[in-house]
Parts: sequence; C-alpha cells; structure tokens
Amino acid sequence: MGTSEFCVVCGATDRPLVDGVCAECAADRTALVAAPHRGSVTVCPGCGARQVGSHWERPGSSHLLTAEDLNPFLQIHPEVGIRTIRWEETGATATVREFVGRARVMFRGATREVEVPLSVRLISRSCPECSRKSGRFYTAVLQLRGPADGPAEKTRELRARLDRRWIALLRESRPDWRQAFSWKEGLPEGWDCFFTETLAARSIARIARQRFGAALKESASLVGRKDGHDVYRVTICLRFPKDSPDGGTRVEWGSVALEQ
Repeated sequence: MGTSEFCVVCGATDRPLVDGVCAECAADRTALVAAPHRGSVTVCPGCGARQVGSHWERPGSSHLLTAEDLNPFLQIHPEVGIRTIRWEETGATATVREFVGRARVMFRGATREVEVPLSVRLISRSCPECSRKSGRFYTAVLQLRGPADGPAEKTRELRARLDRRWIALLRESRPDWRQAFSWKEGLPEGWDCFFTETLAARSIARIARQRFGAALKESASLVGRKDGHDVYRVTICLRFPKDSPDGGTRVEWGSVALEQ
C-alpha cells in the first residue's frame, strides 16, 4: 500500500491509496460480499437433517432456513472481513425462499454495510434414516418386560411403569442413540421398541441394566444375506424389577444398595 497525490476516481488527496484508488472508491467498485443467483438446500421433512454432498448433517434442526444454511453461500472478497450478518426473509413460494443479508464488513480499514440478496430453492428429501423408519426397517428390537417371576401385573399398570423407565432411559441416552429409535408397539406383556442401529439398542440396554437393575438377555435371528454376508436381527429382552413402595427401584451399584 502506498500514498499518491490523489485518488484517480474521486480526487481525494488525504486517503491511503491502492493502485491509485482510495478504499472508499475501491469498495464502491468492488463486490465485497455476494451470493449466487440461486442456491439450494435439501432438507429432510422428517428430522430436519440437511444433505451436504453425499452425506446428511444436523438431524433435529429446524425446518426453517437459518444463517447456518445461508452463510455458506456467501462469496467474500479476500480483503473483506465480515463482522456480523443478519438475514431477513423477504418472500416465499412453495419451493423458493427469498432473503436479504445485511452484512457489516471491514475493508481496507473502513467499516461498511453491505446488502446481499439470496434466492434459495428448498428441496424436500427424506434422509436414509427417516426412509428406513418410514418403511418400518429395523435391525434390533428392545423388549421392555416385567420380572419373569412373581405375580403378574395388570397390562395398564405394567405398560405405564415400563413407559416411565423408557422415558428415563431416553433422557440419559446419547442423541445418536435416540435418533436410531424408530417406533414402539404396545403388547399385553409390555413394549417392543424398534431400532435402525443395533449398537444404539445395545447401548441403551446397558444403561437399563446399570441404572434400573434390569435383567438383560440377547438373541439373534438370521433374516437373509447381503453382499455375501449373513444378516441378523437382534432381540434384547429387558426385564425391569417392580417398583418399590415409594415408587423407586432398588438397584445394586457395586457393594452399595441405592434407592432410585
């Protein structure tokens, strides 16, 4: 950067120049921040995940487009630093959303406000996980049951008790394990919970054993072959002990008995 007698555009003599042009005039003649004429975002209508290339990201996201969806479209001049940007939706059709981004940028020592129009085509496409769930695909089933011995419980009370345990298990599970849970079915003897990932079902079963003292038994059945390999479907039976009179479950943690 150097200094010459005057800016060849505006004639100013008291400003730093680059190639004979001051920062203000260079900014007026340069696309500091731009966006393509139209971009596209593919959103899963089931879980809100976004398709990025050949894979899916951010399951559980809002179905509304946010700055996380729009900012990647920005084309930023190498000398520009963006301080802030706010997006406003200005129009919408069934498949297209119109936005204006208002960016506060730094260019050659000066701060400027730049407006960036952006049109986004919204593509609705089910991610592989939701496609499998909608087709009732599963690789493992967790069977929630009462104890094998002792007096039988009424179906309504048994289901309610097991459902409380199930809700507690999901709260303590990792998000990707919960995502693998597809649906559950009520039976006279309890609940069957279906999973699209066997590892997630096994992990939640281990929590049930450690947290609630549930007895665990696993079995597998051959359901076919894929790519030359046997394909198995896993069934994990969890038998939960009855609630203690105060509503908790007595669980042994090492050598110490605790009341949950």
